[in-house]
Amino acid sequence: MDELFHIFSDGSCDLPTELAEEKNITVVPFYVSFDDQNYYKEKLEIGIRDFYQKMVDEPKNIPKSSMPSPQDYMDAFLPCVERGIPIICICITTKFSGSYQSACNAREMLLEDYPDAKIAVINSMINTVCQGLYVLEAAKLRDAGWDFEKSVERLEEIRKTGRIFFTIGNIDYLAKGGRIGRVAAAATNVLGIRPIITLKEGEIFASGISRGRKNSLLKSRNLLLEHLKEQNIDLNDYMIDIGFGYDYEEAVAWRSEIVKMLHDNGYSISESRIPIYQIGAGISVHTGPYAMGVAIIRKAL
Repeated sequence: MDELFHIFSDGSCDLPTELAEEKNITVVPFYVSFDDQNYYKEKLEIGIRDFYQKMVDEPKNIPKSSMPSPQDYMDAFLPCVERGIPIICICITTKFSGSYQSACNAREMLLEDYPDAKIAVINSMINTVCQGLYVLEAAKLRDAGWDFEKSVERLEEIRKTGRIFFTIGNIDYLAKGGRIGRVAAAATNVLGIRPIITLKEGEIFASGISRGRKNSLLKSRNLLLEHLKEQNIDLNDYMIDIGFGYDYEEAVAWRSEIVKMLHDNGYSISESRIPIYQIGAGISVHTGPYAMGVAIIRKAL
């Protein structure tokens, strides 16, 4: 059967390479650099594990990231455009990156030569593993036979439900990358104080502070529970996953704690329904190697 539309996302979606390939999703990577001169495409030119190891081994050497260029998107889109396949491209929130604008610029340039091309660029208003869930929902729509227009409409309906509740190792990376915003007044590195952060509606909001790693993870998962109760959410209608930076075993243990918390509060969900994905290099330059969060978004179907 001909492809109804092809799904693209920037590297912020942080989907495992094998999963993206399985779901026929094309990822346009971010670039990262440790020396401000040499930039590498994440996953393609620098492995995520190698990237994190360098962050851990050289904590004072804070890396930078660069968004995909319009040319990167044009090169990615062109094969589909030439074959007449509609495109849905899902990008990181515009509050964090100009990736969306790069994709829009690529769209406009391609339309000059291919005026009948169908290219929808969506500002996901989220990022990292929540964006990954959102992208997977787009794949479900396509695979269920939804057409291009109806899929775009449905994706725009559910994006406002996306949330990430997370904590970080320290605030150095947010400060260096200029991503602190409302968090700046709520947390410092003194006395082991760590921020608890909510990502919603395209930007980050301070949701408290905590002293020590254990307490910050406890408060982060409690934010998920509060959200479920406040919005009267039926978990059968939502997707959840966990994003981690350097320490996979910590993420596995935290998932178990989240499932127990949910069970204790009357929510039925198994660990198998909560996948664990590694936060990519393009995001970790702002959050550091010890970010940990839980993401939730409404299902498209």
